[in-house]
Amino acid sequence: MAGRYTPKTVLAHLIQRRNQTYSEIVAEFVELGGTITERHLRRLASGERAGTTPQTRRTLQRMFGKPVEELLAPYVPEQAAQVVPAPAASGRITTGNEMEVLDMAASRARAFALAAQSGLGSEAMEQVYDDVRHVAKAYPQRPLPEILGQLVETQDLVFALLESRQRPEHLRQLYFLGGVTGGLLAKASHDLGNPHAALTQARTAFLCADNADHHGLRAWVRGLQSLVSYWAGNPHDSVRYAQLGAGYAEQANSTTSVWLPVSEARAWAALGNPEATRAALERAEAAWNTVRNDDLDEMGGLCTFGRHRQLYYAADALAWLPGEVEQAERYSSQAVDAYNDQNHPEWAFGDAAGSQAAMAISRIVNGELDGAADAIAPVLDLPAERRINGVVHSARRVHQALRQSGRADDARELQEEIEMFTRTPMQTFPR
Repeated sequence: MAGRYTPKTVLAHLIQRRNQTYSEIVAEFVELGGTITERHLRRLASGERAGTTPQTRRTLQRMFGKPVEELLAPYVPEQAAQVVPAPAASGRITTGNEMEVLDMAASRARAFALAAQSGLGSEAMEQVYDDVRHVAKAYPQRPLPEILGQLVETQDLVFALLESRQRPEHLRQLYFLGGVTGGLLAKASHDLGNPHAALTQARTAFLCADNADHHGLRAWVRGLQSLVSYWAGNPHDSVRYAQLGAGYAEQANSTTSVWLPVSEARAWAALGNPEATRAALERAEAAWNTVRNDDLDEMGGLCTFGRHRQLYYAADALAWLPGEVEQAERYSSQAVDAYNDQNHPEWAFGDAAGSQAAMAISRIVNGELDGAADAIAPVLDLPAERRINGVVHSARRVHQALRQSGRADDARELQEEIEMFTRTPMQTFPR
């Protein structure tokens, strides 16, 4: 080993044996869906740091074939013959191919059944409803790459049916489903960081809602337009869309009557208006007294708005306002607790991540940097296919809060981890 340094840890020894640079190891780490900086890796390998997130531990074990406790243990030269590095991962592991084949077969069977009829019958109409309902429920809980193809295919099917001759009694139902699929694709476009495509889909969805004459669907699409504008950095437009939908929500009395004012609250908060924020939050809470679920709410998933999301939106809104830090921490704590149960029908990975980010921001304002790092850790653990646009922006808000805290030097490592996380958004689909 002439000319080479004596490694301090087993991890450093394995890196040396692999004959790779630290930057190459970091690149491989990120390719496997992890997040780590070269500085952090060097500190782990040198024995200067032992703290790691669960995601970091999993990825290191996958790369080197040993538990982190063993990797970070002091390296003893006499054990060199016993330490054999695991072979480098050859690529991302792909699972579920059998399910993809079954989904393709089901899609072919569905297309045949619909084409074999001269007009939509009750069974065929129920099949289309079931397709849309399935995607709406799956959307908040599954990575977008897993469902995007089915969503596009379902919209194409609904539009094809609308463009062909249909019985009058089915047209309104198809326009309703066209509005729902258009809204879901608006959200998908937003999640991929394309607000222009998102608003284009939303306008078509609103046209479908008009043709279906469905107040709840009109209000829901306005809520999506408010959401897209908020994350695109256009809070004035976000307020405008939320207010445009208020009249429809009032007539529908669906959960959109809660979603629209709490969406407006987030936008007012981003504009630095605490009075308008608090007023909108109060309207959202009061709206629960008159809510009754409509057929859009019955779709579930992204088509309805529940208490969990209200807690998250309130926390996200109040995190903008320095004078509301106590309330922000209270709401974010409740939201994080609510999203802990991944089996709950309202669970959504994006909103769960947003709740964690809001908690991190409130802790930063309180000077609790270690608490903020704990709060944002589950977000930084998210694999690339779940780093949707809103999640990445939430992480950036935490980074901004750290910069503005006056303790940037103390938080340098956390800032670097956030920067690494935001460099690998969801546009990097799994291969």
